[in-house]
Amino acid sequence: MAINKNDKSSWAIGGTTLIGLGVGLFFLQTSPIWFVACLIAGIGFGLVLTAILSSKNT
Repeated sequence: MAINKNDKSSWAIGGTTLIGLGVGLFFLQTSPIWFVACLIAGIGFGLVLTAILSSKNT
């Protein structure tokens, strides 16, 4: 399996985690559980997005 240096699909996890962090900061004063849920949702969405992007690149 060759590594493609132009493949940016792994950046999706970090990007969606940062989006989840930003959204979670709005909910932090309401409930810390919502903050954690937004982070987990961001990581999960990033993993799904990475799987989709990497399958299209092969």
